[in-house]
Amino acid sequence: MSSSAPKRRADVRENDRRSTGPGKRAARPQRSAWQKLLPSPAMAGALALITAGVGSVAYSSQTDSPFPQNSYTAISQTYADDTDANVDVSRSADRRVSAEQAAAQVAQQQSQIREAVQARADDLALNRWVLPVTGYRITARFGQSSGLWSSGRHTGLDFAGPSGSTIVSVAAGTVKSSGYAGAYGNKTEIVLEDGTEIWYCHQSRVVVEPGDQVAAGDVIGYTGSTGNVTGPHLHLEVHPGGGGAVDPFAALQEHDVNP
Repeated sequence: MSSSAPKRRADVRENDRRSTGPGKRAARPQRSAWQKLLPSPAMAGALALITAGVGSVAYSSQTDSPFPQNSYTAISQTYADDTDANVDVSRSADRRVSAEQAAAQVAQQQSQIREAVQARADDLALNRWVLPVTGYRITARFGQSSGLWSSGRHTGLDFAGPSGSTIVSVAAGTVKSSGYAGAYGNKTEIVLEDGTEIWYCHQSRVVVEPGDQVAAGDVIGYTGSTGNVTGPHLHLEVHPGGGGAVDPFAALQEHDVNP
């Protein structure tokens, strides 16, 4: 190296001492053009803090959040699915309620049908006719002529059988009278709902009284030989509306009873 270099450095130091003498500030070193483009240390520190903050914010908004963006999408989809499920549940509940209402309506209709059928059965039972006796034989019919009858003409239907056989009412009605009636012997008159009167004659014993309500098949007395008779039997007469006698055989058949 040349000896002139140490001399130049010494001169520079001497000049620096002269320029920074007592009461004088040392001159600031000059910066090159490319150095001027670099940020100062203070600015670099501020930029570092800002960068760290922005990164922290970005990280916090995407990484530290308990519900990242993909979680928001999944949760939203879950809520949407739940909404659809709720709609389906509601529709299912509506269908269940509709089915229950339909079943209740069917049950009500069935109950009404049963009531109507029972009412009809009761009506039929009230108006049905039955045979007045069992174990019998027909010995005289309506309209026959003979000197055995005071009018010369038979006004009823005779059911012959053992004395003491049970006599029942042929239909529902009210007992009008009961007791001894001359040639008819012990007689019971029963008025039906339509006003038809049924006479039961020649009984050995009567077991009902006026005013009694009877149904078809109820016991009203027993066969006998009281009055104008030739043997034990039931003499049955039918008087529509309380008027003249008609053929009991035809009346029974009209009510599905075949003597």
